[in-house]
Amino acid sequence: MQGRVYRRDGKKWAYTVDVGVDPMSGRRRQKTKGGFATRKEAEGALHETIASVHAGTYVPNSKATVGEYLEGWLGSVKSSLRPTTWISYSLAVQRLSREIGAVKLQALAPLQVEAAYAALIDHGGKHGKPLEPKTVRNCHVVLHRALSDAERLGMVPRNAAHAAKAPSIARKDMMTWTAEDVGRFLEHVSKDRLYAAYVLLATTGMRRGEVMGLRWSEVDLKIGRLSVTQSITTMHDRVFVGPTKTPKSRRNVMLDEHTVAVLRAHRKHQLEEQMAIGRRKAPDALVFCDVNGSPLHPDRFTDAFQRHVRDSGLPALRGPHSLRHTWATLALTAGVHPKVVSDRLGHSTIAITLDIYSHVSPALDAAAAETVARQIFALTASMV
Repeated sequence: MQGRVYRRDGKKWAYTVDVGVDPMSGRRRQKTKGGFATRKEAEGALHETIASVHAGTYVPNSKATVGEYLEGWLGSVKSSLRPTTWISYSLAVQRLSREIGAVKLQALAPLQVEAAYAALIDHGGKHGKPLEPKTVRNCHVVLHRALSDAERLGMVPRNAAHAAKAPSIARKDMMTWTAEDVGRFLEHVSKDRLYAAYVLLATTGMRRGEVMGLRWSEVDLKIGRLSVTQSITTMHDRVFVGPTKTPKSRRNVMLDEHTVAVLRAHRKHQLEEQMAIGRRKAPDALVFCDVNGSPLHPDRFTDAFQRHVRDSGLPALRGPHSLRHTWATLALTAGVHPKVVSDRLGHSTIAITLDIYSHVSPALDAAAAETVARQIFALTASMV
């Protein structure tokens, strides 16, 4: 590899170096940089460039801005994302581009990234309203992934988002019911058309979207088991039917006898509804749907759930998802093994389950202390 230093116009020093072959055009590339006050400074910069080329960390200069790169990157990953995820990514890119879109991609610094996050929290929402830290943290996730791809492709020397600190999110207190509360609620909604949906949420720990997306072809009432394969989600009030949240979310869930009986009654009532309007059951019919078979809007379901909670006089919950938390809390407190709870919830690891439901740990710890102590002292008593 050849390079040289020279003086420009008898003043500042510069260097030129051969940095290899352009993989796209096959032509030799050269890098030239000036503005050095002394020959020694120019030689030092030249040696650094040569070393980076040998180490495989050299990044050719580019005039591309952050906004230009993010727009192109967004198009390249579209085919690998769920529709709702792509919409979420698009919104994040729009927000990020407003703050740092004009910055040169290769010049982006962690401090600029953190400043962008602060600006988004302050006025990054619609009509200049503040954004929640969780929303801005989602922007961080998108930017980090995009810049990781840029680093992998040799477009930037390092991922600026990796060194930037993402907004912290204060964990909210988990709102759950007692088993008695759940029983009172189910009794309150026993005449509701979607009673079976509430029962399924309460007895399985399934997500709202998983219950809304469940098909009869995935329910085996003879053996008491269902398969979770798809989910219904919303984005900007649009309803999307797609695969589950994560691959681990695809799972089989065993059902208790009471839940099976409720589902049998629900299926009978649903068939009667369809016969009344002259509609035949479709092979991929949803378990919970409008009379005409269309998917239910998850947000409307949540609204109905909250109305029922208020009317029942029970402690307020944040939504149907709280029934999932309630199931997990009751299961762990009752001594169900955390791995079983994790699998039924569709968590990717048992560590996630234990972290989310860490509030149950003291009770589990106390129970473990009593259980082991009873065995030890029972043995001691028998030896006396």
